[in-house]
Amino acid sequence: MKMQPIEGTRSHLGRICVIMNGKSGRRDTQDIPAQIRKALETNAPGAELRILDSGSELLPATRKAVEEGFDMVVAAGGDGTVSGVASVLHGTGVTMGILPLGTFNYFARSLDIPTEIPAAVDLLCEGAARPVRIARINERIFLNNASLGAYPAILKTREDVYRRWGRRRIAAYWSVFLTLVTLRRPLRVRIEAGDQVLERRTPLIFAVNNAFQLNQVGLQGEEEIAKGRLALFIAPDTNRWGMLRNALLLALGLAEREKEFDFVAAKRIQIVDHKKKHDIACDGERDRMAAPYDLQVIENELNVMAPESRQGDIR
Repeated sequence: MKMQPIEGTRSHLGRICVIMNGKSGRRDTQDIPAQIRKALETNAPGAELRILDSGSELLPATRKAVEEGFDMVVAAGGDGTVSGVASVLHGTGVTMGILPLGTFNYFARSLDIPTEIPAAVDLLCEGAARPVRIARINERIFLNNASLGAYPAILKTREDVYRRWGRRRIAAYWSVFLTLVTLRRPLRVRIEAGDQVLERRTPLIFAVNNAFQLNQVGLQGEEEIAKGRLALFIAPDTNRWGMLRNALLLALGLAEREKEFDFVAAKRIQIVDHKKKHDIACDGERDRMAAPYDLQVIENELNVMAPESRQGDIR
């Protein structure tokens, strides 16, 4: 990890630490640190930029920043980086800032955080901290979504495609096709959500904690998120061509709740599976996790710098 202090006088914002995942994002990252430093020199002199050599350094680097007493820790990277930083900062009282460098940037876009570096740095200085709702699957925090089944398999394929072709959206969509034409076994689960109990055989379970992402993929459920609930979508058990059809509908924003997907919503949902472990995807990052899976909403434990116009609304 490289530490790059910015020369100058500390601003009224307090001590700021920017943690950059050097392996994140759709863009060539070689000139990104220079862009960040230039913007910080103008708007937040005295801030410190720390560039990570690998994703495994993210959580330790964030914990260190908290221990060192920084008032704001800024996640510079994609949704996975933002989620990782949030998993450390929640409940600490330290404000999180965001410099979006990812492929989709769902969390940042859900708060109207600019994707251009100078404007995003301006927001760190001119915006206001607001509480945002986070969610948990077992002990893993997520901001946007968590899933079982096909999507973690897609991420594994996508990592291979990215290594070969680079981080592009077309590569992400190609990964969906490659995975679904070779996917073998569906999940067999029991889902408990409030007073609802469902027994399902399904290739994909998708839990969403972000109304913006729902709108992006054309799925209804924003009203449930507004009530403080998780939106859970369960894909029907179908053949590969049926899965490809559903994936295409999602990509085009044409999927319909309770037609292409079963739907439940609750503040706490449990997914029971007879198998011991599955791959789980949380905000674009894979993890291996033991069943059962307990999903729940956590309110008011994370403050994020956002535009003045986005204080207290649904993201």
